[in-house]
Amino acid sequence: MSTVDSVEARAAFAQTGKDSPGRGTAVIVYGLYLGAIMSVVTLPLGALVAHYRLARSAPWVSSHLRFQVRTFWWMVAASAAAVGLWQLLGILSISPLVAWTFGYLYITAMLVWFVARCGVGIARLTSNRPIDRPESLLFGK
Repeated sequence: MSTVDSVEARAAFAQTGKDSPGRGTAVIVYGLYLGAIMSVVTLPLGALVAHYRLARSAPWVSSHLRFQVRTFWWMVAASAAAVGLWQLLGILSISPLVAWTFGYLYITAMLVWFVARCGVGIARLTSNRPIDRPESLLFGK
């Protein structure tokens, strides 16, 4: 094995290992996302960081960052739709119990979806694997 081969092998491992460019950023973004459960401000901050580092990371890490960005935008879209529907329930003078039930079910479903996406992402990131389908609505598989 020549020195060129060993240098190329080391470079290939560095691109898929813990030293991959952007891997630390992806860890921080997952932490910011999970911190949003307690403080909503960390969610858009995490999305901004993921957007910023997307082009400057290893390809397998970029799949995590795209997954994180899409998680943010899906949450924004779903929240806008839920608020619109909630307002429509008020306009139609539907029972407040229905509106509260809808809100509770929406928040619960969104929280489960969000934490599950973060959990899958963290599990794949710590095992140095990309998200197979970062564009998916569910969990990237």
